[in-house]
Amino acid sequence: MTDVGPRIRAYRTMRRMTLRALATAAQASPSFVSQLERGRAGASIGMLRRIASALGVTVADLFAEDDEVRPRVVRRAERPELRTAPGTRKYLISQRPLRNLEVYAAEFDPGASTGAEPYTHGDAQELLLVLSGRVTLSLGPPGAAADHALGPGDSLEYRTSVPHRVVNEGDETAEVLWVISPPTPSD
Repeated sequence: MTDVGPRIRAYRTMRRMTLRALATAAQASPSFVSQLERGRAGASIGMLRRIASALGVTVADLFAEDDEVRPRVVRRAERPELRTAPGTRKYLISQRPLRNLEVYAAEFDPGASTGAEPYTHGDAQELLLVLSGRVTLSLGPPGAAADHALGPGDSLEYRTSVPHRVVNEGDETAEVLWVISPPTPSD
């Protein structure tokens, strides 16, 4: 059987998550998580579920001995949809467990946006690619944001820790792709 501690540490470091952040998200003490990662403590199934959830994986992923990356097809009709702002449809197109990156496809109806306020998530590298239509990507805090008008084939790269917001100010549906590396922990 695989020692779960090193796998937890590997997922945590891949996500650039601190030990304290994982402990907080899993409702555990940092010293316990440290001991678990070093193989000096065991964890209950409940604790492993909380840790796996904080890492964006399943409990089974913590025990999987086969790390070989195999081709994995995601059919358009089978993409998990994430609930977002009205007029926006966002789909996860990379499959869990998220290893080195996560990829999302989104559609914005005319006038739709990622929300009224800019948002941040973790501190990863993010790339936005416009597949069709036109969007404006605002980067920076409200009142000091720089607006970037993007059309088909245009892309922009930024840190997820920078407040950002996407809006479709055009009169046709816009389709975009987000690529994030490493995957950001879910809130």
